[in-house]
Amino acid sequence: QVQLVESGGGLVQAGGSLRLSCAASGDTICISAMGWYRPAPGKERELVAAITNGGSTNYADSVKGRFTVSRDNAKNTLYLQMNSLKPEDTAVYYCSAVGERHGYSCSSRTSWGQGTQVTVSS
Repeated sequence: QVQLVESGGGLVQAGGSLRLSCAASGDTICISAMGWYRPAPGKERELVAAITNGGSTNYADSVKGRFTVSRDNAKNTLYLQMNSLKPEDTAVYYCSAVGERHGYSCSSRTSWGQGTQVTVSS
């Protein structure tokens, strides 16, 4: 089982920066990708940014050029550097990890953290 714990959320003024962290623990050997999600209208959650084991990244159009996702594989930690924050970035940000070990094989099950609140004031 994979456990994910987010940190780094808080209150910041528009234009400011925050850095989120997500520490993965437990049986992490099968994790193939990690990402950040937040709630969106009409969806349970939308992808904000994701990164694979190989370093390939994917971003929502709304955060491209402002947010940077990175990962320290040795520490099993995911990061999200958020710059030029806007009030519309206000949300609970959830960390996700794809991949879980089942015996001698890996599944594509996604694990989720509890979320960290980011509030951007105008």
